[in-house]
Amino acid sequence: MATAVALLPSVTPSDYHRIKSPTLRIPTNPQVSIPVGILACQRDPLLRSLVTFVVSVIVSQPAAPPPKKLTKKAVISPLIPPDPILEVVLHDTVIFPEGGGQPTDTGVIVTADFTTWEVVQVKRLGGHAVHYIRVQGRTVDEALLAFKPGAKVTAALDQNGFERRYDHMSMHTSQHLISALLESRLQIPTLSWSLTSYPSPCYVEVTRGMSLEEITSIQTEANKLVFEGRRVYVEVEELDRDRVKGIQKLESGRSVGKALPDDYTGGVNRVVIIDGVDKNPCCGTHLPSIHNLQLFLLPHTEALSRSSTSSARLYFLCGPRLITHLTSTHNLLTSTASTLNCGTPLVPDRVNQVVEERKKAEKRVSELEAELAGSVAKSLVGEMKELAGHTLFKKHIHRIDDTGNALGFASAVSHAFSNLEEAAVIPHLVVITSSPPAQMPSSATIILAFGSDEGRIKQATEALKGRLNVKGGGKGLRWSGKFFGVWKDDREGILLEEVLNEL
Repeated sequence: MATAVALLPSVTPSDYHRIKSPTLRIPTNPQVSIPVGILACQRDPLLRSLVTFVVSVIVSQPAAPPPKKLTKKAVISPLIPPDPILEVVLHDTVIFPEGGGQPTDTGVIVTADFTTWEVVQVKRLGGHAVHYIRVQGRTVDEALLAFKPGAKVTAALDQNGFERRYDHMSMHTSQHLISALLESRLQIPTLSWSLTSYPSPCYVEVTRGMSLEEITSIQTEANKLVFEGRRVYVEVEELDRDRVKGIQKLESGRSVGKALPDDYTGGVNRVVIIDGVDKNPCCGTHLPSIHNLQLFLLPHTEALSRSSTSSARLYFLCGPRLITHLTSTHNLLTSTASTLNCGTPLVPDRVNQVVEERKKAEKRVSELEAELAGSVAKSLVGEMKELAGHTLFKKHIHRIDDTGNALGFASAVSHAFSNLEEAAVIPHLVVITSSPPAQMPSSATIILAFGSDEGRIKQATEALKGRLNVKGGGKGLRWSGKFFGVWKDDREGILLEEVLNEL
């Protein structure tokens, strides 16, 4: 990400943060916490450090683990380490608390004794930013003393923290730009968006799928505005909830966007403006200009279906993620070209050629296996005829097979055998086992048993379950299962022969 960060201006323009209300004041009393909405990280997104004061500190109580469930690939908040954690409220901060769809920053706080403390995450509680500070190498009492109310500290984004912030700002500002153009040019509202974990593409969820021409037109328009270098700025005023517009709802009942959180008590209404393009309430950090975003929209949408409505996801990249995507894509392409022994422009044609050849080879293998299965079945029938005087023909065949479908070949033998006339008149029980060539304790040997009598098959397989701990099941005249471990003919093979001899 460092390459992209170098493109940033070093200072946020002085008119980036604009207070519209004549009565709104940023608190200057160091004993009072500045509310979320007008924090230093929101007033000046490029500011990397700030001298400030501790307002309050408590020892954090470990939260209950969240319930396990499948989630989208949204950015996951950094894990709270097992070390003791302090919850610290500062007068002001450059470390952004999660909100507006944007994840928490990470950073450091340096106390008066020049100790650097890791800030693992920052959360908004009510209207205050609470810093979760890791206590490591010091006692909790020493940490509480260092962060006593009134203590002078420096809050900062270290290199990793600022690269994380820059990535989040790039994607967040891009989302505002994309959503504005989708709404104004194509009348497609944004239902939601997800700031995914780096370096995955982020996405906006929209009300319908889009054609390649529509996606290209939005990308072209967005990059024209990027080339123009449209400015981004913020307007704030006191929050009057009676004046806050309600969330638009579609005919399906689905909300467009999100409302101001009910638990927000900061008292600030904050609007992010892309000059001449968009004006939207948001508490996140945003770049002061879109001049270096260089958007790329993935040329397809991913359709989603729900019980009451349908929607689609449009994925996008910019900034550090776009550079990473281009680098990794180029490396994959050149590596593939090297493997295929061709130039990169010829890779698609060569891949198609390899796929077609693979299909032909698989078809030929399938035909040869069917022919071989038929030959094995005829060989079994020949043995049956030679032993026709016995009451039951019993046979175990063990194979070494390195294919991914050893059971498929064994089944082909079974079907070919059952189609021969002699199989219907001579009582029989056949067991085919197949092991991989290189066996390990976790290896699986497949077992297929088939015969003329369901009772004898059940008797044999129950014995195999007991003696070899085989797992499996079946119905009628066929049964299949697996043995896990290293199969040896002079051990497992002998046990199986004993089972057959006892029938």
